[in-house]
Amino acid sequence: MIPRYSRPQMTAIWEPESKFRIWFEIEAHACDAQAALGVIPKKAAQTIWKKGKWEIARIDAIERETKHDVIAFLTNLAEYVGPDARFVHQGMTSSDVLDTTLSVQLARASDLLLEGIDRVLAALKKRANETKYLPTIGRSHGIHAEPTTFGLKLAGYYAEFARNRKRLEAARAEIATCAISGAVGTFANIDPRVEAHVAKKMGLAPETISTQVIPRDRHAMYFATLGVIASSIERFAIEMRHLQRTEMREAEEFFSPGQKGSSAMPHKRNPVLSENLTGLARVVRAAVTPALENVALWHERDISHSAVERVFGPDATITLDFALHRLAGMIEKMVIYKERVKANLDALGGLVHSQRVLLALTQAGVSREDAYRIVQSNAMAAWSSGGSFQDRLKADPIVAKKVSPKQIDAMFDMGYHTKHVDTLFARVFGKPKAKKRR
Repeated sequence: MIPRYSRPQMTAIWEPESKFRIWFEIEAHACDAQAALGVIPKKAAQTIWKKGKWEIARIDAIERETKHDVIAFLTNLAEYVGPDARFVHQGMTSSDVLDTTLSVQLARASDLLLEGIDRVLAALKKRANETKYLPTIGRSHGIHAEPTTFGLKLAGYYAEFARNRKRLEAARAEIATCAISGAVGTFANIDPRVEAHVAKKMGLAPETISTQVIPRDRHAMYFATLGVIASSIERFAIEMRHLQRTEMREAEEFFSPGQKGSSAMPHKRNPVLSENLTGLARVVRAAVTPALENVALWHERDISHSAVERVFGPDATITLDFALHRLAGMIEKMVIYKERVKANLDALGGLVHSQRVLLALTQAGVSREDAYRIVQSNAMAAWSSGGSFQDRLKADPIVAKKVSPKQIDAMFDMGYHTKHVDTLFARVFGKPKAKKRR
């Protein structure tokens, strides 16, 4: 991924030096286990740790000749270790190193992604509590529906990202496996205890059963989870883009001093962060289908998955990491225009209370079909001609026979729509802790 959309903490995981360090640690830990089992001399294992070095340029040069990256690494390692290098990679195959390394990298990437989700959750919780009782219009199909609160909107996103956190924790656990099982996974030339030792040292779990590779259903689930998280990011980003539209202007991305929105129009304040997040979400989701297609490999292994993972392993995790922190920053600094929120809520002259009137008429003895027709005729008149929906209902003789003006006024009380906000917040954030009496 290009530096523009990268954070150094995540890109470091995928740097060649980091990759080769993991390769070396896998090989060296395997040597320790082999020495403990008496397969290789203990002194040789110590020498490998002591003298083990590599040079990226030299590895690349060797690979240009061998056309094999693991062999190139082992060859360069041997140049530093000396004769004891013959004990490195005993009974192992390249995928033991490559797949276990990818597991380590994805597990470490997951830890950073979980930190990003935590920052998003903290921002959402803070802003949700700030706007807990701020009435706003809820929309379906983009059209005014009924009132909700701005805080409830944000609480919904919090609940979604809390689910995403659990999904990512599960995906991390599923991907964090180690395979040191030999050419076709039978442990014919290496003891399973070597795998167990390496797994423990690298913070992984031994793979239940491998072929020559770790089964790719694990990777498919992992990247699918990243895709779901990316879609949640996009859902918020699209909401932000809608709320910032000129016709709505209920909320806005922070516009910093000196920032410019357009090279041609000095008045522009564009939702550039949200639009960027929408695009980044597409990049992350692009990894999902190839990851699913990687599940079906020929027999015990082919390498059709390899190029895909070399691209999307770094790209998807780096992009999602950047997107999570961009989203968190956007939420932390989001500007909410309360006056505009209220103006939009009142824009249709009270039509948003139509369902309550409908229910009141049915409770007063009017059939649902007739009540719907009566309420809709008044609503459509207000929709087309403007004016107060509340006043139209009071002036309707059919309505007046069933409900009093005082009852109609009560139907337009905003508190009716916010009476269960505390209940919903308790479901999302948990019940607030009781304050200790002094």
